[in-house]
Amino acid sequence: MSYSATAAAPGETPGLLDLARIVARPGFNRWLVPPAALAIHLCIGMAYGFSVFWLPLGQAIGITAPVKCAADSTLLDALVTTTCDWRVADLGWMFTLFFVVLGSSAAIWGGWLERSGPRKAGFVAALCWCGGLCISAVGVYIHQLWLMWLGSGIIGGVGLGLGYISPVSTLIKWFPDHRGMATGMAIMGFGGGAMIGSPLADILMNQFRTAHSVGVWQTFVAMAAIYFVFMTAGAFGYRVPPANWRPAGWQPAPRGTASMITHGNVALQNAHKTPQFWLVWAVLCLNVSAGIGVIGMTSPMLQEIFAGDLIGKPELAFGALDPGQRKAIATIAAAFIGLLSLFNIAGRFFWASLSDKIGRKMTYFIFFGLGIVLYASTPAFGHAGYLFLFVSAFCIILSMYGGGFATVPAYLADLFGTQMVGAIHGRLLTAWSTAGIIGPVVVNYIREAQIDAGVPRALVYDRTLYILAGMLVAGFICNLMVRPVNAKWFMEQSEAAPPPAREVGNDGGVDAGHFTLTAVLAWAGVGIPIAWGVWITLSKVTVLFS
Repeated sequence: MSYSATAAAPGETPGLLDLARIVARPGFNRWLVPPAALAIHLCIGMAYGFSVFWLPLGQAIGITAPVKCAADSTLLDALVTTTCDWRVADLGWMFTLFFVVLGSSAAIWGGWLERSGPRKAGFVAALCWCGGLCISAVGVYIHQLWLMWLGSGIIGGVGLGLGYISPVSTLIKWFPDHRGMATGMAIMGFGGGAMIGSPLADILMNQFRTAHSVGVWQTFVAMAAIYFVFMTAGAFGYRVPPANWRPAGWQPAPRGTASMITHGNVALQNAHKTPQFWLVWAVLCLNVSAGIGVIGMTSPMLQEIFAGDLIGKPELAFGALDPGQRKAIATIAAAFIGLLSLFNIAGRFFWASLSDKIGRKMTYFIFFGLGIVLYASTPAFGHAGYLFLFVSAFCIILSMYGGGFATVPAYLADLFGTQMVGAIHGRLLTAWSTAGIIGPVVVNYIREAQIDAGVPRALVYDRTLYILAGMLVAGFICNLMVRPVNAKWFMEQSEAAPPPAREVGNDGGVDAGHFTLTAVLAWAGVGIPIAWGVWITLSKVTVLFS
């Protein structure tokens, strides 16, 4: 794979979005790249928080109460109706579209991203994600659900895919000495997007709400404008390192060591021909399937297992609670979800950074080995009434769920090289799309089957958790089978051409690691919103232990 197609003709100035335009010049500080990536990921991460819109949209016509559709109305009817409100189940399909389209678009356009560079991909992501929000705003205004699906679900989903993978290859090349930490910093932002976006959306909806509007379409437009500014700033903040650049004083591991880190590069069209690609695909799919299954059931699980225990009335089972008591424990369960989101975010940085020390394969062994123990133990914690142990177990589980996302790009770079890692990562994200279907289906259907069979609510999750532990056993075995890629798959030197740039050695005049005032300001630009989101979340989490 050559980058020559993106280079400008002799004497021609590269375009504003061209790859040749963003090669770092002397004096550039590599610590400016992670906040650029975070600016994009914090915006597209709002996909996780879209459920904040479901209840208001469920009464977009009725305003104060839903106008219900006919009992025999179908999903197709809901797509075009203008006379009744949408059901939450109809709106929830947008969440499925987000992650199916994310994985598909990342797989389809990952190769284009590597040829065109992260700035162009990041800017197109901004156009798609923010343009999709505006189309959704029109859909809400004229009450057409299909426009919301098209806008945010499909067009916005393309923006999610491109935005998600846009910084991966670039960060890995800027931080060959800390691959896991670098990707962990960016992908942490995707997990934190909802932590910032959900309370922001709530504030905006309250501001725009009137006697004739629930304030959602106006909120979509406002958030699209805010996100476009941040995502465009992030896209234009991207730089790629000069050819042959490496941090001053850093040398790659010598050839012939036992390290899993390869010294070659595998072409995109060959990556899926290797067993390593499919083993890592299964590793990610199984880890995410278990984690995403838990995310979907944590709130009802806490309420149904602990029930009256949560409000100081241990003698009351879930079915014996009155409406006021159920509302109280629902508030506590919402705080539990907030706590889990913090561990999901922190785990992305912690585990990915740790993988730089202990290796990617060992990190996944911890995910699966410790995960098996925790999934298998939580039923016992719940039955014994050990709330602290139960909550702690799921906090660790969610940290490893997030850590799996953040560690896998570095795992791929170790195995397949850095040249096409962004495109290969894009194809691997189809595992996420698959897991987004498998995890919830397994959990929801087993739960319903247990309830239909008359199993008490406090016991309906036992079998589910044991099955999820079994998934992790399969993941452990797949990870065990990963070996270095056979050298026959490596590209020839002529194929693995670097981006058009001057040749440099060592740090080439690029500032590898010192924080300048510009870097501090860039980090403040993303750090302040993150700190605000953490503060909002922690203020809600206190309810859980009060």
